[in-house]
This record gives sequence, C-alpha cells and structure tokens, in this order.
Amino acid sequence: MKKIVLLGDSIRLWGYGTKVPELLGDGYTVYQPEDNCRFTKYTLRGMFEWQNEIKGADVIHWNNGLWDATELFGDGTFTTEEEYIRDCVRIARILKKITPNVIFATTTPVWDEFEYTHNDKIQRFNEIIVPVLKAEGVMINDLYSAVASDIHRYVKECDKIHLSDEGISLCAEMVVEKIKSFE
Repeated sequence: MKKIVLLGDSIRLWGYGTKVPELLGDGYTVYQPEDNCRFTKYTLRGMFEWQNEIKGADVIHWNNGLWDATELFGDGTFTTEEEYIRDCVRIARILKKITPNVIFATTTPVWDEFEYTHNDKIQRFNEIIVPVLKAEGVMINDLYSAVASDIHRYVKECDKIHLSDEGISLCAEMVVEKIKSFE
C-alpha cells in the first residue's frame, strides 16, 4: 500500500483533494490535513503539527501560492518574493527528507475580476519558484497552465478563485497522473 500525502491551500482542500483518493483507488492511502494550509509560513507550522501523519509517505504532492501572491491591503503581496522562495525551499527540503518523491503544483489562476489576487502576480510567483524547486529535485505539476486554458470553465464564477467541478476533475486527474509517475 502506497502512502500519499496532499498538502496545500483551498485549491487542494475543497478542490482536487476531494477527488484524488477516489481516483487513486485501491493500493493507496491518502493523508491530507483537514486544515487549509493557506500560505507558506502556515504550511511550515502545520508540517510540525502533522509530522506523524506525513512520516513514511511514498509521494508528497503540495501547493502554496494563492495566499502568498494576494494583495490584501493594496501595499504589496502578502508574502514577498524572497520570502516565498525561501519558505518553499525550506518546505521542499523538509519534505525531501521524508521521500525523494515530492511534487509541487503551480498556483492556479483567478478570474480577472477577482479583487485581491491578479494573474500577473500569480504568474510571477510561479515563474520565480519553478526553476528553484526543480533545482531542489522537486517535480512540477503545472496546474496553472491547465486551468488558465479556460479560466471561466475551471474556476467558479461565484468567488472567482476556487475550482469549479470541472476544474476539480481536471486538477485531480493531473495530480493522480503525477503521483502514479513514481510507480
């Protein structure tokens, strides 16, 4: 039985994480926190709390970024680019001590009308972190490009940030494909 760990913000919690266990099927156990992992610092704190559940994982799939790239007060992103890189590298190195099979999902886009996060910021955070994490030996799952191919189809109109049912299915299939690539 392979042990899979899913870490991430609400795109995981209320999104692809709802379907991945079912799509993986028999032969897998899936641990994912009941908590929204929010931003990178919050994920770091949570990893201490969840360390017993994460221990022994065969594959870890993780995402952070929507909160980090958010501009809540109009005075810059919640997390600076330097902090994002530093914290993601720290997360990656901790996870790589558990298993060499770590996957990072790029941050998904939002509707242009979303008030607090804009795709230029999300793209920038994805652009700066992908090469750094690749250099750390982390596999990349490009959820951004897949969802960006039809944002209005894959992201809910009601809140303009979370995945629609079709977006959940698309991302869950991509997550499962990456997880199974380690077999």
